[in-house]
Amino acid sequence: MQDLKTIYVAAAVILQDDKILCVQRKESKFKYISKKWEFPGGKIEPNETSQETIKREIQEELNISISVRNHLLQVKHTYPDFRLIMETFLCKIENGEIQLNEHIDAKWLTLNELLDLDWAAADIPIVQKLIENNN
Repeated sequence: MQDLKTIYVAAAVILQDDKILCVQRKESKFKYISKKWEFPGGKIEPNETSQETIKREIQEELNISISVRNHLLQVKHTYPDFRLIMETFLCKIENGEIQLNEHIDAKWLTLNELLDLDWAAADIPIVQKLIENNN
């Protein structure tokens, strides 16, 4: 069995007015994440903290500035072609208007509506944790 590459990423659960920002991935070479819904974020660069990563990635992907509130959870997920270790944080928008630079769609949903989306597998534990925390 081949050694899978491990990718370290950070994701933002952006909250506003009791709703959560969900974004839809573009078409991908990996069918299992193509057009799936996710929480925005991206790869952690060398010498960068996970909080710095999500601030940079959210600015690049969505054209907004966020503040990082608290750590929600770490997700470890193995896809067929790579392993993902994702640090997830609760965040708030500081300023800017959302502009989709990397995604094909975005929705503000309540906790109850989150289960209606077709999530990327690594993001499902985040959805479950958010719902669990609310109960």
